[in-house]
Amino acid sequence: MNKLSLIIQREYITRVRNKSFLLTTFLAPLGFLVFFLAVGLIFSNKTDKVYKVAIKNESGVDIKIPESTERVAFSYSNDALDLLKSKYLKKEIDGILVLPKFAGVDVKNYSAYYYTDKAMNIDIETQLTKQLAESIKDYKMQLLSIDKMQLEKLKTEIDIDPEPVSESLKDKSSHASAIATVLGGVMGYIIFFIIFFYGAMVMRSITEEKVNRIVELIISATDAKTLMLGKIIGVGLVGLTQILIWVIVIPIIYIIGISILGIDPQQVQEVNSSMQNAPKLMNENELLEIVREVGNLNWWRIVPIFILFFLGGYFIYASLFAAIGAAAGDDINDSQSLTIFVTIPIMFAMYIMMQAIREPESGLTFFSTLFPLFSPILMPAMMAFDPPWWQIILSLVLLYLFAYVTVLFAAKIYRVGILMYGKKASAKELWKWLFIK
Repeated sequence: MNKLSLIIQREYITRVRNKSFLLTTFLAPLGFLVFFLAVGLIFSNKTDKVYKVAIKNESGVDIKIPESTERVAFSYSNDALDLLKSKYLKKEIDGILVLPKFAGVDVKNYSAYYYTDKAMNIDIETQLTKQLAESIKDYKMQLLSIDKMQLEKLKTEIDIDPEPVSESLKDKSSHASAIATVLGGVMGYIIFFIIFFYGAMVMRSITEEKVNRIVELIISATDAKTLMLGKIIGVGLVGLTQILIWVIVIPIIYIIGISILGIDPQQVQEVNSSMQNAPKLMNENELLEIVREVGNLNWWRIVPIFILFFLGGYFIYASLFAAIGAAAGDDINDSQSLTIFVTIPIMFAMYIMMQAIREPESGLTFFSTLFPLFSPILMPAMMAFDPPWWQIILSLVLLYLFAYVTVLFAAKIYRVGILMYGKKASAKELWKWLFIK
């Protein structure tokens, strides 16, 4: 145990003191802040120009487009098209909208022509399309003698408000399902990135020490299994340290940055909303209800179980990455071709998670929460859906049994492969190493 603690201490201190770790840990939050602020400035930089569009109505009917919108000023013209083009070249107008002949109320597809020498602004195209569609709709309603006010009364917005049958769940929020879906996805993605990133870091560490022959000195003082475990635990602690620093530093940098640059946080929110094309914003009562529902989640159950599944998954995948690093040859890039055997299960788990948060009661979801290669990602994602305790405990038991076996097998590959040089090990050789006494 003393040797294991020394190896963990060496791995941890060496990496934490490394310049690349310090730069990544403290400059990454600054980089994200600069990126998001730059995006906010880019999207906030809108021109105030109002485009002048001349409308030449050749449809033969009275299609009435509003005179102006936020970005476009319409004006009807009886001038010939050549004269309008001449005005465009003189920059008296910014575009020409020609409405061709309109066949009647049965027309479902109608094409108008917009004359300009410049690439059409997507905002302008959207507004033109919308305004023309509304105008033709109004004209058809007039022909069919349909009252617009009566038609509006036919529209009804439907909201489905879930109500529990059991009295113990009667206070459950109507947003509970959406909250569980979002929270499950976030937890699954967090574990995916942490396991993959720091598992790969273990592989790179082992590969570098093997190629540089440093491992020959270290292995003479301890056994291969202890050395491998020390590396896995040490790198894992480095990852947890980095995450803890980010949790503390990112909010501080964000607050300081927006205060120094004088950027309103509401502006960033508006940019994000516009990028997501959100149809409407939540009102204050809905937002408070969601915050209250998130606070009412059983975090004393979610957080510990999240950590337990993370640790189990990390030991499984970090052990596999360690075995791959030991099986690599003299070329540090040899390990990259073997990572597919670890990458495929992780990617499968991610895609299954996307389906599982939509169908939390499906057979695939149940199987995946018990299968050790998938459960570190699937079960934390399902915690917001309140799975039964027996399923959680069974999943944990299977996960840690599999982790124990994986560490033992990985240690056998590590013991043989770490001191073998030349070409990378083949699948046949790896199979033999598992049964070497």
